[in-house]
Amino acid sequence: MKLLFYSHFFAPSIGGVETIVRSIAAGLVELKGPGGAPEFDLTLVTQTPPANFDDQSLNFRVVRQPSLSELRRLIAASDVIHIAGPAISPLFFSLLARKSVVVEHHGFQTICPNGQLLIEPHGAPCPGHFMAGRHAECWRCNSAPGWLASRKLWLLTFVRRFLCQRTAANITPTRWLGELVQLPHITPIPHGLAPLAPRTSPLPSSAPPVILFQGRLVTTKGVPLLLRAARILREQGRSFTLLIIGDGSELASLQQFVRESGLQEVVHFTGRLAAPELESAFARASLVVVPSLGGEVFGLVVAESMQRGLPVVASDLGAFTEVLGDSGMIFRTGDAKHLAEVLDSVLNDAHRAADLGHRAALRAHQCFALTAMVQAHAALYRRIAR
Repeated sequence: MKLLFYSHFFAPSIGGVETIVRSIAAGLVELKGPGGAPEFDLTLVTQTPPANFDDQSLNFRVVRQPSLSELRRLIAASDVIHIAGPAISPLFFSLLARKSVVVEHHGFQTICPNGQLLIEPHGAPCPGHFMAGRHAECWRCNSAPGWLASRKLWLLTFVRRFLCQRTAANITPTRWLGELVQLPHITPIPHGLAPLAPRTSPLPSSAPPVILFQGRLVTTKGVPLLLRAARILREQGRSFTLLIIGDGSELASLQQFVRESGLQEVVHFTGRLAAPELESAFARASLVVVPSLGGEVFGLVVAESMQRGLPVVASDLGAFTEVLGDSGMIFRTGDAKHLAEVLDSVLNDAHRAADLGHRAALRAHQCFALTAMVQAHAALYRRIAR
């Protein structure tokens, strides 16, 4: 079967979409048909330039920044088209060519003009103005670039919904997202994780405990909220170290907040870490906190931390609560005081933290296996191709 993947962003760009797309594609090309030959002939199309990335290191073909005519030729030569996110051009050309099309939703682009389901510029969770028909709220929310850009984002949301309503399947990584987007042919397929052995040694018992955050330092990830919670814990006399792993546009303002709050001794920014250093940091962690304000459809950091056998404290976004199940702790989104209370309760009870970590590792193994994700996609392609 000739399979075409379209992902606007891909390596060397770093992010959840890039990681998942690469994992699915690499797994699919390893599958064998009844005669032992590869079942899928896969080509990946992306708009990301290669920079220093070696495409030859991948086990599938990559076509970067194709012209529209080349994109149409690739679509015409394929049996099934998989589009990571509702990208309008490949969606339109695939449907026009009467191809079997699958859209995998990595965001809220079909129900929110800014794709984050957040009210800007405050970063507050949106109650769903677009789907409720309160379109004036959408115009105001996205008015920063000007009224023309705001109306364009709004109109394109209708276009994406129209096109996705005509696809063979709409894949969502959580059932919660599937219920939210209200599209036909919803197929929930949880993200799969590359094998990673859980930590077998007990949580570090030496003081101070290490609270770890990993992610992009942008508004939606809620790091200012985490720092406010850290300040509350500090004022209460709690001893801890907060390790913030990642980089982004908010770094300077976050560092300034740390200085102004007198948290320099307990808060440490590491920037991005290479894989060995990252694993070393997680090995020192007592717990992982994921304080996102919105924009999350699954939560790779949540699932990967669970896989490591670490207790996770996350905001009560629908995606996080589904991924965590009963194996983690949640707090009210945007509530720094409640986050501080939950962090304190976990740090105060070593047995509870160890139990959470054990249950988290078990759930990650049972629910988020890489092979299960690849096989579920393959089964879907076979079905719609028939």
